[in-house]
Amino acid sequence: MLEPSAPLDARDADVLHLRAGGTSVVVSTVSPPSIVHWGEDLGDAEPATLRGLALAAVPQRVSGGLDITPVLSVLPTPAHGWLGTPGIEGHRDGNGVSIRWAVSAVNATTDSARISLTDDEGRLAATLELRVGHGGLFHQRVTLRNSGASPYTVQRLTAAFPLPWDATEILDTTGRHLRERSPQRHDFTFGSYSRDSRRGRPGADATLLLCAGRPGFGFETGRVHGIHVAWSGNHTLLAERMVTGEAFLAGGELYGSGEITIEPGSAVTTPWIIGSWGDGLNQLSWRFHDELRARPQHPQRPRPVTLNTWEAVYFDHDLTRLTDLADAASEVGIERFVLDDGWFRGRRDDTSGLGDWHVDETVWPEGLHPLVDHVRARGMEFGLWVEPEMVNPDSDVAREHPDWILRTRVGLPPSARQQQVLNLAHPDAYAYIAARLHALLDEYPIAYLKWDHNRDLVDAGRGPGSGALVHEHTLAAYRLFDELKAQHPGLEIESCASGGARVDLGILERTDRIWTSDCLDPLERLSIQRYTGLLLPPELMGAHITSETVHSTGRVTDLDLSAAIALLGHFGIERDISVADADDRTRIAAWVAFAKRIRPLVATGHVVHVDGTDDGIDVRGIVAADASDAVFTITQEATSVAYPAGRVRFPGLDPDRTYRVSIVAPAGARPDAGQSELPWAQQGVALTGRQLAVAGIRPPVQYPGRATVVEITTHT
Repeated sequence: MLEPSAPLDARDADVLHLRAGGTSVVVSTVSPPSIVHWGEDLGDAEPATLRGLALAAVPQRVSGGLDITPVLSVLPTPAHGWLGTPGIEGHRDGNGVSIRWAVSAVNATTDSARISLTDDEGRLAATLELRVGHGGLFHQRVTLRNSGASPYTVQRLTAAFPLPWDATEILDTTGRHLRERSPQRHDFTFGSYSRDSRRGRPGADATLLLCAGRPGFGFETGRVHGIHVAWSGNHTLLAERMVTGEAFLAGGELYGSGEITIEPGSAVTTPWIIGSWGDGLNQLSWRFHDELRARPQHPQRPRPVTLNTWEAVYFDHDLTRLTDLADAASEVGIERFVLDDGWFRGRRDDTSGLGDWHVDETVWPEGLHPLVDHVRARGMEFGLWVEPEMVNPDSDVAREHPDWILRTRVGLPPSARQQQVLNLAHPDAYAYIAARLHALLDEYPIAYLKWDHNRDLVDAGRGPGSGALVHEHTLAAYRLFDELKAQHPGLEIESCASGGARVDLGILERTDRIWTSDCLDPLERLSIQRYTGLLLPPELMGAHITSETVHSTGRVTDLDLSAAIALLGHFGIERDISVADADDRTRIAAWVAFAKRIRPLVATGHVVHVDGTDDGIDVRGIVAADASDAVFTITQEATSVAYPAGRVRFPGLDPDRTYRVSIVAPAGARPDAGQSELPWAQQGVALTGRQLAVAGIRPPVQYPGRATVVEITTHT
């Protein structure tokens, strides 16, 4: 929340220059206020030049147009002549649709501003909060207040971010369960391009960012801007190019029909809409990473190496089998053991039991205590899977309280995974779920909750004949997260939603990592992790070693490949290592040890994706913030036409420093023959950061589905 600052001198209030982290935002506060510039830092500009910049952005009158050509304001409306998508739409029982803003107050500091707008005739007031964070992210939020005597229904309330006119290519992502964050690009032509999520959560097909940039922008080069809506419910993102010479991105919460009605004297506030920019997507993502890492609640301790039991045992909960798995986990260096789905009453498959959050006495006659005690005696933390927002119709809670299920008709909405959604906005439902979670956390030393969310919110309301309820339900879920964290200090929570279907900075304000995808196939994970990483730093992205035969794709995969891809994330294991032979356990233990060694780098360094590699080769890495060292992976996704492949580069290092480059070979790892035959790998090589970024090295010849880990350290 922005704190009000002293009002500016009236002579300076007509132009604001917000600066931080290499970003400038220039705002003209002449009604209607508009953002004149968002992007590269403009330096210590004098007020006169800033006024000149604002004046230089004003278009002239043209034939066939309005007498005053409209500009993109911070909250554009037709009453100001704006003919594009408005920033606000609403009505009073079908009337009062026109809004014309006047600036009533401006409070500002060097990096934030609060602009108050009023429409006395429309009986509305709005507060615009603008902030540039220390990493250079541009945050916007709008609060709309009803100052009239009758209710006001809000249909749309979004924040706009102006774009350079040469941003003529769009990048966003789509996807599905097991293939989240698949990129798509297309020309940014005249008109509107929108991406809406109506799933009650962002969804596996949602775009984390909507980006626009110069044609051909990549990870290393090309000016690009992008925005994200920090909200875990329905949302909208828009890119629009106008024939009046305006191009912009806009975003906000997506309201259901009649969902937001403001009573007299009341208000509604949008989520934060956050924008980043960069010369290449790497730089754009670093701004998000840097600011997330600076949050007070960001995980500070080393990320515990985690074993999750799902793909090891599924619903087959047997104490002996699980204690054997815990013994094997301890042997290879696991630090957190998470018991997944199947521990509560009636839960032998996914058709029943959700909502009955009591330990199943038929499976666990002594409760979870024997397993928890065994896990902790082996030096590991204990974690537990829950899905508190969901309910199976075949459960005691659903049979006893059918009115707690989200619905808008007498019949239930379409089911998914044989489950429905509990209405957490219902006080009694909320109290019940909160009490059960508190009881579990009070009885057992649970350090970590894997919080799943396996169903879209379809046709979600408070009961037959009611309106949409996604907004209230999302706020209630936030309140539950906040309450649990406040009453159980040190508790960590993972946001899992059929894998990666609830990944946003609203949920990340309350959780400590996300489950990136239910797909653990390392080759599939390359793209999933690359584009999730546009928003999230690697230490917040769960990345695990998978089973030899990947459960989601059926592909037989190499253990060392799986480990190498998991290194550049929150490292863990999703595999039944209790049945692994001695050789595999040795290899896993070596990879766990290496992951522990480099996790300070993973948690603080800059992620670098390398452009221009041969087809079939992926190169990515993490470079220390001080450029002292780095770890890169060279993955052979498929065969390359060049044989052997051309050189690959390692950008991001100090150009004038000399580095030692070596291949990492944890004990028992099985290198391809090409690794051992490379001349530079045999003899050792020292290169400058400039040489590594510009010229690079020959990669090893590898079979498809293999990876090489390269460690780069300062040469002494």
